[in-house]
Amino acid sequence: MEEITYDKIYREHTLLKIFGIASLTILILAGVACTAPFAYVTNMGDYNLRGYYYDTNYNGTLPTPNVAVIDTATNNVTARVPLGDGWPVGVAVSPAGTKVYVVDSPMDVSNVYVIDTATNMVSAKVNIGSSYPSEITVNPAGTRIYVTKQHDYTDISVINTATNTLMAPIIVGPSTYNVAFTPDGKKIYAVNSRNNTIYVIDAATNKVTANVSVGDSPYEVLVTPDGKKVYVSNYNSSTVSVIDTATDNVTATVPVGDSPHRVAATSDGNKVYVANNNTVSVIDTATDTVIATVPVGTFSREIVISPDGSKVYLGNFYNKSVTVINTKTNTVTARVPVGEWPMGIAVTPDGKKVYVANADSDNVSVIDTTTNNVTATVNAGIYPTGVVIVPFMDSNMTAQSTGATSNTTEGIGVEEPNLSSPEEKKAVKFSGSNNNSFESDNGNSPSENDSSKDNSTPGFSLLGGLICLYGMWKFRKK
Repeated sequence: MEEITYDKIYREHTLLKIFGIASLTILILAGVACTAPFAYVTNMGDYNLRGYYYDTNYNGTLPTPNVAVIDTATNNVTARVPLGDGWPVGVAVSPAGTKVYVVDSPMDVSNVYVIDTATNMVSAKVNIGSSYPSEITVNPAGTRIYVTKQHDYTDISVINTATNTLMAPIIVGPSTYNVAFTPDGKKIYAVNSRNNTIYVIDAATNKVTANVSVGDSPYEVLVTPDGKKVYVSNYNSSTVSVIDTATDNVTATVPVGDSPHRVAATSDGNKVYVANNNTVSVIDTATDTVIATVPVGTFSREIVISPDGSKVYLGNFYNKSVTVINTKTNTVTARVPVGEWPMGIAVTPDGKKVYVANADSDNVSVIDTTTNNVTATVNAGIYPTGVVIVPFMDSNMTAQSTGATSNTTEGIGVEEPNLSSPEEKKAVKFSGSNNNSFESDNGNSPSENDSSKDNSTPGFSLLGGLICLYGMWKFRKK
């Protein structure tokens, strides 16, 4: 009979501890690695009394502005973050994915809400004064937030994310809608549609260092992934201005389709896609010439490109559809029917799903990118207008999250109506025909939800291997 010594007992006890710690670590890592990202959807709520049609669903309470959180693994609404009385007009994600920032249009003043993605609660609210925000953007380092403004406001609000306090504003021209950063975060390009100018801003000092004249009514600005060029869509000129970031001079003016507004670049920076009124112009960035013109639906509210650069997704505002373009052939491969007034569009980091906020249908369509079919319709809330994806906690995803911004209440023309003013509320017609509930009744089939439960398999396989090794060791000792 084998003599049991103190050393042997100690060794077995130590091995058990190591095994336990290793198992727990694998379970934690498996849980983190297999956790799906979340879609954050801004809902404007019921500010035009549509809620009176929904008394049975809402217990007589009119829905207020909020952010719905959708688990992309199950397509269920897992949380709802209430906002104040203003209406959310822009949303952005911090590069690390730990914060979601929402700016509202004022009842009295505008605020930026800071949502902690770990708790899905508002951790701070920053008052930016009585203004009409256009867009909210986070810099690549995640240290500053920039809020551009419409109408006659001549400043960009800057917020320190460490303290959630206002810094000195950047003084620009009126109606500066859109900003974009160079990848190193050192320069900011801000588009001003009133004076046909791009402001070049030193991000370290927040001072304007140059004014670049572009076409008539510039709408959106885009910096290429390598940081060498800036592309500006000129709405009333039907052109795109190209700026060299080394000299801040216009090096080319590219004729495109009618009323260009949205622009997006492939991840390799080789192509820029410009959403016009009824077409998409494809610009080769090596030659700054249009190499293809793709017919699409009427007026796209958003244009996004899949992470691998293989597909373009374009929401057709008046056609209740999303157009899918193959970037290799620059041809339309699908037109996916969605809800009324698709406004916000976002692609998951793995490129497998597209989330579309359908404002006038009060829901979000989920598109399977393999089949180009809508696999789920999520009742996210009343009048959803923007959507961003909080990605995996992975360094490869931070660049994508930095650019995750959304403008949610832009008008059809260049001068964007703000839904806060009484005359503009009357000009916007909303439909009240959909009796959607705030509950997570998303229409998923059981098979969809069941398939999503297999995400933890890799972690348990590793754990099983450890168990087998431990069993073999015990058998040998016996």
